[in-house]
Amino acid sequence: MTEAVLDHAEITPVSGGELEMRRGGTGRAVLLLHGSYGWWGWETVHERLAAQFDVIAPSHPGFGRSTRIPGIDTVDDLAYFYLDLLAEMRLTPARVVGFGLGGWIAAEIAVRSPEAVERLVLVDSVGIKVSDRETRDIGDPFIVSGPELQGMLWRDPEAHQAPVPGPTLEPQLLEAVLRNLESALYYGWKPYMHNPKLRQRLHRIVSPTLVVWGGDDRIVSLTYGRAFAESIPGAHFVEIPDAGHYPHREQVEKFIPAVVDFLK
Repeated sequence: MTEAVLDHAEITPVSGGELEMRRGGTGRAVLLLHGSYGWWGWETVHERLAAQFDVIAPSHPGFGRSTRIPGIDTVDDLAYFYLDLLAEMRLTPARVVGFGLGGWIAAEIAVRSPEAVERLVLVDSVGIKVSDRETRDIGDPFIVSGPELQGMLWRDPEAHQAPVPGPTLEPQLLEAVLRNLESALYYGWKPYMHNPKLRQRLHRIVSPTLVVWGGDDRIVSLTYGRAFAESIPGAHFVEIPDAGHYPHREQVEKFIPAVVDFLK
């Protein structure tokens, strides 16, 4: 089971609403952008990275305890929102790590404003179209539940479980999980979890880029991950063995060294 270490969450006023922000550690700032299922607290990956960096892990607008912000209803809007936030926090050029949906947002940030990103890490990211229009590239965990859902997310669902709506969840986490699922579909439903134009724009990324992938990801395959990396000039690809869609949770001891070495 993935455990939260500490919460570290504060509510920060932003233009048009409020942003739930987890922050800890010292050193160079690193912005972590979560995936569709959001943050589950101050997680082990946060704690490990915070040993060497100033970790900034917001919940996207509409996720966790962050409010939905008027005028922000696409991933394109989220990219510009974070560009404004980074400038306001005086963090540009920034080191950005994106997971799943957050990887899509991170790539859109780097495409729109290449000079705003110093180093980029994409972890099992969605966001591009690889095959033809009739072939599904990205699995849909939103249409399954229970063991089938856990089996899509993890290589070893017996050892790891994602929090899913149910009577055993602590009320605050239950509310956050429900909001996360709703907001993921709000931003990524049509077309499903990708921008048809993004892949042809990835050549605009100029920052050193690391693409990290779980070797047994059942949401977005290794083939998809390698295509993502190959579309970014000079990107380096790292496979994390014995991991599904969440290598940062399932194989944190293998994930952390690869990412820390790159970010430093």
